[in-house]
Amino acid sequence: MTAPREKHMVELVDDNGRPVGATTVEEAHTAPGRLHRAFSVVLTDDSGRLLLQRRASVKTRFPDRLANACCGHPAPGETLSIAAIRRLREEIGLGPVALSEVGVYVYYAEDPVTKRVEFEYDHVLHGRIEANEPLLPDPDEVSDLIWVARDELLESMRTSPRSYSPWLAGVVNRLFDHEKSKTSAERPGGG
Repeated sequence: MTAPREKHMVELVDDNGRPVGATTVEEAHTAPGRLHRAFSVVLTDDSGRLLLQRRASVKTRFPDRLANACCGHPAPGETLSIAAIRRLREEIGLGPVALSEVGVYVYYAEDPVTKRVEFEYDHVLHGRIEANEPLLPDPDEVSDLIWVARDELLESMRTSPRSYSPWLAGVVNRLFDHEKSKTSAERPGGG
């Protein structure tokens, strides 16, 4: 049986992120895949730790792997912010949070277990929350939530890459690159 979310519509895009049509989540993720708009939300606390989710075992793509706080697809014509806030509530039970786009990450990954693919024009969104924010993850989406320090995450991704979703490294690198460029631009004579 196909999960209802697999029948939701996603926006197909070209290599520059321009809309070129629409299809279902299921079709977009069936090999060889179709490039479509997605988003990945990275949440950090005041100390810079990142919130990770372990994807539920029933997920159709990369189940049981650690990933960023939330991922999803805006419906055709839906804004990224509305879609991201909706998915944060659905996946981890988080109320509205201020998000800013920190970059785009285009990637392709094949899941060797489920034979599904990810081919996404992924908008990386960042928000800050308190580490003690009450969260209520949906067990059909998320099996666990953990806070992890940046250095610890980078080392673990280096030594155990198959424990993580294939997009996580690119997503966190977009955040780190954005922060570095912002810091550089704020220095006198830096930008």
